[in-house]
Amino acid sequence: MRFIIVTGMSGGGKATAINMLEDAGFYCVDNLPVSLIGKFTELITMPDSEITKVVLGVDARAGQRFEEVASIIDSLRERGIPVEVLFMDASDEVLIKRYKETRRIHPMNNAGDRLEDGIEREREVLSDVKKKADYVIDTSNLLTRELKEELDKIFVRNEGYNSLMVQVLSFGFKYGIPHDADLVFDVRFLPNPYYIENLKHQTGNDAAVQDYVKSFPACAEFVDKLTDMLTFLIPGYVQEGKYQLVVAIGCTGGQHRSVTIANEVYKRLRDAGGKYGLKIFHRDVIKAR
Repeated sequence: MRFIIVTGMSGGGKATAINMLEDAGFYCVDNLPVSLIGKFTELITMPDSEITKVVLGVDARAGQRFEEVASIIDSLRERGIPVEVLFMDASDEVLIKRYKETRRIHPMNNAGDRLEDGIEREREVLSDVKKKADYVIDTSNLLTRELKEELDKIFVRNEGYNSLMVQVLSFGFKYGIPHDADLVFDVRFLPNPYYIENLKHQTGNDAAVQDYVKSFPACAEFVDKLTDMLTFLIPGYVQEGKYQLVVAIGCTGGQHRSVTIANEVYKRLRDAGGKYGLKIFHRDVIKAR
């Protein structure tokens, strides 16, 4: 039997994850009151139960003693029930943006509260359960298809779980440093293809620009040193339980040098085959054009 409890931040993608797991063949129950989790577990674990794959969604909504969920999880595991906990998360900035787009009221808000107050209150209530989670998926930068791929990998194909998602991000300093960047590197020390007429309107995704940027010895040396440093740092981040690492590489406009370097670093990390998820994103390529 596979029994998964799905919880997490409101707006973090819990409902989407449950729907995807239901499409994958799991029997799903959402928004079950905390007080009924024990009884529900007894029913699905009876010897004659025909249900073998179960997903239970649990919300930290006002009026529920959600702090009991952590002790319920401990109790189930002590009884030998193989419960897995999936925690759906996202950064505060992304949660605020999602709530403003939907114009919904945060379920943990009281009258007169700011949206940030509800998010902070919910994080505090969920902190103990998050520590007990087997899987934490941060959806801040995940596309819907990428979330589905991650869920299929864990719960359908039973492959290894990438606890850390590394995003290599190129950007232009003229448009501001990405607010979610963990590590920022400036490659404006390299000659700028912008001043080469036939390269000006191309990007670091084009071979001509790549060849120009990579023709300078300093480029190869920088990529070597940066890749070496990231290879050293990433296992430490995984060990400390970090779920997302954004490596931001910037040049003036985010069109030539940063894109070229980001592509090269991404290839090096991908070829290294580390036990972490890996994405690449060029924030300002279209903007620069």
